[in-house]
Amino acid sequence: MLLDSNIIIYAALPENEWLRRFIAEQAPSVSAVSMVETLGYHRLTEHEQRLLEEFFLVAEVLPISPGVLELAIHLRRQQSMALGDSLIAATALHWGRVLVTRNVKDFEWVEGLRLFNPFEGK
Repeated sequence: MLLDSNIIIYAALPENEWLRRFIAEQAPSVSAVSMVETLGYHRLTEHEQRLLEEFFLVAEVLPISPGVLELAIHLRRQQSMALGDSLIAATALHWGRVLVTRNVKDFEWVEGLRLFNPFEGK
C-alpha cells in the first residue's frame, strides 16, 4: 500500500485513532511527494510538524525515480492532473502498490491503479 498525502493528514487528527491503527497494522509506504506536501504545509503547528517528522522517520519513503517520472508524464499527457497527484499515482503504479486515498475520484480514471478508501464502510 501507498498512502496519499490526505490520508497522512487525516491520520494526524485526534479523532482518527482508527486510521492510525490501520496505518500501523498495514505499514504502508509513502511517496517522497507526500513528505514534501505534508511537511511543507505552511500552517503546521510545531506539534504537528514534530508528529509528521517522526512518522516519516519510520515510514518507507519511496523515491521519485526515473520510472516514476516517466509514468507521471504519461498520466499528465492523458488528462489534466495535479503534479503531486500524478507523481503519487505514478509511484503507486511503478512500485505495484494499492493507493490508499480518500480522493478516489481524482484517481479512478488511471488504468491499472488499484485504489482503497479506508473511510468507506468505516
